[in-house]
Formats: sequence, structure tokens, C-alpha cells
Amino acid sequence: MQFIFDLDGTICFGGKPVAESILYSLENLTEKGHEVIFASARPIRDMLPVLHKRFHGYKMIGGNGSLMCKNGNVKQNAEFDVITLEHIKRLMAEYHATYLIDSEWDYSYTGSADHPILKKLDIKKLAVNRPLEKLEHVVKIAILTSYNMVGLRKKLEKLDVIIHTHHQEGMLDISPCGIHKWSALQKLGVRKGKYIAFGNDANDVTMFENAQHSVMIGQHPLLAHYADESIEDDTLIEENIIEKLAELDKRFAY
Repeated sequence: MQFIFDLDGTICFGGKPVAESILYSLENLTEKGHEVIFASARPIRDMLPVLHKRFHGYKMIGGNGSLMCKNGNVKQNAEFDVITLEHIKRLMAEYHATYLIDSEWDYSYTGSADHPILKKLDIKKLAVNRPLEKLEHVVKIAILTSYNMVGLRKKLEKLDVIIHTHHQEGMLDISPCGIHKWSALQKLGVRKGKYIAFGNDANDVTMFENAQHSVMIGQHPLLAHYADESIEDDTLIEENIIEKLAELDKRFAY
């Protein structure tokens, strides 16, 4: 069985790396014949620091599906077309938006020096913060702040893009049309109804819709409609995830 894991708020918390106890359980899954895949809103650049190096060869989906990594090789899966990107740029200027915009590796950041997202952004200093006009092959856009986020979203919804709202941070995540975690997972050979998914936010919906079994971490009103079960986000969350992995290993043993 394939096990697909989102990262932030699912198996790692507070911007910290995935706990060694959970990593051990993931390795145990692979030893039992299962395959572990990571699928995050983070670009691959920012997924690597929260995973121990021994996991860097695992398959990964980054940027909500716009990036893929296999055997340590990062590959762009999609990018914004020139016309759509220009529309988004004009709207960001009109609504005085601050943003984090990712290319395949480098990024452009205009948020505040104390924004929480900086705890997750290029913490190993592997990339370059470039002016937006110097950034090539844009794959994902995160709108951090705006004087009118509701109005901005309504304008963005008229474009040919996919938008997710992070319910905790209030940010807007924008991806190219047709790009989401499930679309990218299929390119890695994942088949509908043949995997188990763990996630915690709206960008995990497509992943949950096509899973054989899905586990929601914490509570999210939209994702809850697609979850088969949930694990409470409390002080015992890591222990409960480990226990659930052992249970699912037995239930879906080869």
C-alpha cells in the first residue's frame, strides 16, 4: 500500500522537523513493503529541511502539485502561463498584496520580517530571494496580506487558477489550472483507491477524494467531508499518529 503524507500540521508541527519517532514509524512502513510519499504545499526546497536526509530519496510532491521529486531530482510539473501571471501581478499591485512566490527553486518574498511563514522559508539558505521580475517559471503564489483579501480573492477567482485558503494563517495559495496534489501523484504512478492519505487542510481534498482511506489531522470543515477518520490535534498527537500507522499497517498488510 502507498501512504501519502502532507507535512505541516499533519506529521510536523510548529515549523519543526518531523519527529524522529514518526520517522521511525515511516521507515517501519517501508520495511513492511509499503511505500511512503510526501505531498506538501511547500516547494521541495522547503520540504527537505523538515525531513531527515535519509528520506530525501523518497518521492515528493511540492508546491501543491507543481513540483515533483524522485530519487532526489526535482522536476517542474507546471507553471503559470505569461498572461495569467501578468493578471495576478496587476491584481497584487492593485490590492497592495504582500506575497511569497516560488519558482522551481528560488523565490520572491515581500512580506514582513516577522511573518510566521519565514520559519518555514528556505531555512537552510539553499535558494535566492529574487525580485519578482527576475523570477523565472513561477509555479506557486502565496498571498500573505492585502488591504482587502476578500475582494482580491473574488478577482482571482475569475482567472484560470486554483485557489486554496489556509484557514489558520488566512493566506491564499494559488496554483496553475489543473494542478493539485492528486494530479501530480498520478504522474508518480499512484492509482485511485490504492493508497492511504494523511492531511489537514483544504489543499488535501483531491488527495482524500481519491484515496482508499483518509485520515484528517485536527479539524478542517471542508476536508472533514472527505475524511474517513480523524486524529485530534492535542498534546498526544504524535503518539496517536504512530499508533494509527501501526494499525493501518496491519489492516492493509501485503
